[in-house]
Amino acid sequence: MARRMSAGERWEIDGVEVEVTHLDKVLWPAEGLTKRDLLDYYRHAGPAMLPYLRGRPVTLRVFPDGIERPGHYQRNAPARLPGWLRTAPYRPQTTRQERRLPLIEHVAGLIWYANRGAIEFHQWHAPAEHPNTPDWAIIDLDPGPRAGYERVLRVALLVRERLAREKLTALPKTSGGSGLHLFLPLEPVHPVEAVRAWVHGLAEELSREHPDLVATGDGATHDEDERVTIDHAQNSLARNTAAPFTLRARPGAPASTPLAWEEVEEGQVRPEHFTIRTLPQRLDTVGDPWARATIQPQRLP
Repeated sequence: MARRMSAGERWEIDGVEVEVTHLDKVLWPAEGLTKRDLLDYYRHAGPAMLPYLRGRPVTLRVFPDGIERPGHYQRNAPARLPGWLRTAPYRPQTTRQERRLPLIEHVAGLIWYANRGAIEFHQWHAPAEHPNTPDWAIIDLDPGPRAGYERVLRVALLVRERLAREKLTALPKTSGGSGLHLFLPLEPVHPVEAVRAWVHGLAEELSREHPDLVATGDGATHDEDERVTIDHAQNSLARNTAAPFTLRARPGAPASTPLAWEEVEEGQVRPEHFTIRTLPQRLDTVGDPWARATIQPQRLP
């Protein structure tokens, strides 16, 4: 339900009223997409996003004046919040000062932060309750300038094959950029350093087996690089990764989209297929492929 105001509207979501303002502000100039389009998207996609956001800190990428103007990362929650929005305490290793990190537990929270200029929502790979023992391992596939998406999909299948030898299973999604993310659900028993080291070892093994296709990110790259880097650093403490279904502040308004492995195998999927305009229909017809996956949390070997 929306109630119009002179400066905006109030939307009733999840039993609370959220004030939304400046709905005609253009955020993607080339596409003519406005703040209303952004908020409508998150109202539609929000229920699918929440299972991946609940209980874990969220880092925001904020572009209050649209994607062609400077934006910034927002890691701390604003000092003033509605009473229904929660935060998580966190003390970085580099300071004694405690910080309050955003938590998003309902669609109203997504809308509240998006109304303040957040276009992208990035999740931690560990819950707020135990940030040092992740419940996801992130295998980030980042293509070189000349790699092409076909190579990204090929490396994803190589990783899946390698994981299968250890009886492990990961879930694929587009990054919303040029890469692909594989999320491997974990039992929260491994220290963050062990998870990072394990992904690094996986990258090293695959780069030895496929030196013309896979890189570890440890060495230099160049503009002609056709390899796909497996970036193990995404598993570092307090690092964050684009959440499933988040929009990206890029031309075309792409969305980071969960895939079925069959889509990866077919080799036709491309990041530009999934945008603010196409994702709502995909959710209505295909749903969330990850929600249908029956994968229990796993232990690394």
